Amino acid sequence: MAALKFCANISWLFTELPDFSSRISAAASAGFQAVEAAWLYDSDLAELQEAKEAAGVEVVLLNTPAGDLQAGDLGLGAVPGREQDFRHGLDLSVKYARALDCKRIHLMAGRIPAGASRSAVCREMEEVFVQNLRYAAEILSKEGITGLIEPINSRITDPRYFLDSPHQAAAILEKVGKPNIQLQMDLYHWQIMDGNLTQNIHKYFPIIGHVQIAQVPGRNEPDSDGELSFGYLFRTLEKLGYRGYLGCEYRPSESTEKSLGWIRRYWAQ
Repeated sequence: MAALKFCANISWLFTELPDFSSRISAAASAGFQAVEAAWLYDSDLAELQEAKEAAGVEVVLLNTPAGDLQAGDLGLGAVPGREQDFRHGLDLSVKYARALDCKRIHLMAGRIPAGASRSAVCREMEEVFVQNLRYAAEILSKEGITGLIEPINSRITDPRYFLDSPHQAAAILEKVGKPNIQLQMDLYHWQIMDGNLTQNIHKYFPIIGHVQIAQVPGRNEPDSDGELSFGYLFRTLEKLGYRGYLGCEYRPSESTEKSLGWIRRYWAQ
């Protein structure tokens, strides 16, 4: 079985450093060969390119822009009336991804409008999301980029996030019907949303395009106290032949450096 590959999510790790370029360098110095991030769009693209090349790392994943965070946006892919904003954000994501040679973009679904009930708007939001994903698939296919959709738990993290279960996401992907739009599995969210991780990993493995990890319930490093046995989960992914990266999207209990003991033990095996 091939060893798993890990990338540092520099929106969560190395936040002791003020800018993403410094975090890229720090991730490489810590032993990571790849990084991912949520939103890099306030950073100078030329500086990011220079940092990436100097560090010799791969950029694995970016998110589409959130929209107006101050106004309550968290992605626009499924939000009715914001289709043009989604397309503009996609164009920006592709610009950064092309420059950084990043081959995956998380196409964020967004939130249910404030004051609306999930049941009342679910059908319309799904229709908007499917159409936006089909549009994105055509754009991304020209760049050799895979689009990803990620369910985020609505029990703890974001009660209004539209895409809130792996089953809902899989059904949407079936309707989209584009092979370059796949499922992003965050084990933290999946445990909170549905549990039954072993069955869900096996069930959805053929459409999983990226994996992220953090311990439940505190979203800390994998070897912190919590509900998940990462030794078992890593072995499960190894046996299934997962060849992608596992994004370390966790909140260090102390410093980033002190949180890396688990991955150094894995690398030393």
